[in-house]
Amino acid sequence: MTDALIIGGGPAGLMAAEALADAGRQVTVADAKPSFGRKFLMAGKSGLNLTRDEPFDRFLASYPDMPPRLRAALDAFGPEDVQAWARDLGQEVFTGSTARVFPKTMKASPLLRAWLARLTEKGVTLQRRWRWTGWQDSAATFDTPDGQQTIDAQVTVLALGGASWARLGSDGQWAAMLVGQGVDLAPFQPSNAGIRIDWTPHMTRHFGAPLKNIRLTAGAETLRGEAMISARGLEGGGIYALTPALRGGADLILDLAPDRDAGDIASRIAKPRGKTSYTNHLRKVLKLEPQKIALLMEFAGPLSNFPEVLAQQIKALPIRHSGLRPLDEAISTAGGVPFDALDDGLMLRAMPGVFAAGEMLDWEAPTGGYLLTACLATGLHAGRAAAAHG
Repeated sequence: MTDALIIGGGPAGLMAAEALADAGRQVTVADAKPSFGRKFLMAGKSGLNLTRDEPFDRFLASYPDMPPRLRAALDAFGPEDVQAWARDLGQEVFTGSTARVFPKTMKASPLLRAWLARLTEKGVTLQRRWRWTGWQDSAATFDTPDGQQTIDAQVTVLALGGASWARLGSDGQWAAMLVGQGVDLAPFQPSNAGIRIDWTPHMTRHFGAPLKNIRLTAGAETLRGEAMISARGLEGGGIYALTPALRGGADLILDLAPDRDAGDIASRIAKPRGKTSYTNHLRKVLKLEPQKIALLMEFAGPLSNFPEVLAQQIKALPIRHSGLRPLDEAISTAGGVPFDALDDGLMLRAMPGVFAAGEMLDWEAPTGGYLLTACLATGLHAGRAAAAHG
């Protein structure tokens, strides 16, 4: 018997655990993996983007179809609160040129170590290699290195992640357990995912090349951003932000020269080129990088000798693709527990005393601090509600 059980040791689960411990509850956190926060640590390998330092209305606009309960969680724990939380853990932060906020160390591991140490000091029990297998009557059951264990908790917070990056713990296997308890779930779908492209051989030498200073359009969504050419297609923040539209079947259109209009481009292409090759001429007069010219040749080749035609293709290049990368390769997922299945404290209506938080809820947001902030916020919201329950 324990006061409070948290299943899942990522940011949402740990935040719920701290809220419950601060309320004086006896807390156990169980995670299937040998260490906590594995996806959190993976996110920090390229520099841990904690949140955004931008006006709150602009911040909220990055969450499509904002559910009111998610809005309530972010109102209570937003970007400024995330920064204060990191500082309280001894991790100073700074804001980059794109309003992204990072720890000065740029790493996740010092922050996570400090957080786990603080939780331990507050009396939280941390159980590793405890894989949740469901319920036996009112008790949660686990496969552990010491055999099957059960915990009968007064309140439980589920923070089990979505259904991507299964090797890091977010395998979505919890879905069947909740359905068995009468919880209707939204289907899992990839979010923040790359697109699949079967390249012709001439693109091979451009794998890994960045596409900077481009405008991307999918359906009604248009943005300035970046992408990267990979062996499997196109990746990167500009693509990820358009995932909802691309998932819905919208075409992807690239503007390879967003700071020039078609007339200016055409006049530059029309300049005499002498003995210079056509591709070198484009590189010189338009400052187009080789990878952008390669994309033109891939999707609009052979290149038109009519400047006006080529200018239009540079401004609106259709990218033929085969859809999004598979679910497990996506950075995050849409789908999961719908907010209609939860009360205002994120408690499951079908399961009194059981709360849910983090990426297992049905919401999505682009990368760049939005995902982590909402995971922390919903974890805190669920933890506080659980502490006040019963």
